[in-house]
Amino acid sequence: MKKNTHPDNYREVIFVDNASGERFLLWSTIETDQTDKWEDGKEYPMVHVEISSASHPFYTGVKTTIDTAGRVEKFKARMEAAQKAKKGKKS
Repeated sequence: MKKNTHPDNYREVIFVDNASGERFLLWSTIETDQTDKWEDGKEYPMVHVEISSASHPFYTGVKTTIDTAGRVEKFKARMEAAQKAKKGKKS
C-alpha cells in the first residue's frame, strides 16, 4: 500500500446492523466511542447502523409491503365528511 494515502484514523471497525443483528469488520475512518470484541478476540471500535446489505430488501430479496388499507379508509372517511360539510353549508 502507498505511504501517506490514508488518514491516521483509518482502522478496522465493527459495524452492527440494528435490523438483522449481523456484524461486519471493515476498514473505516468513522468516529465512535463504543468498542466490542470481534471473533478473533481483539477489541475494535464499534458502530451501529440502521440498515446494511444484510437487511436491505435489494440485497435480501425480501420485499416488505406497507399496509395502506388503513390510510385509504381514513382518506375516504375524511373526503365523505368534507363533502357532507360542504353540502350542509349550501343548505
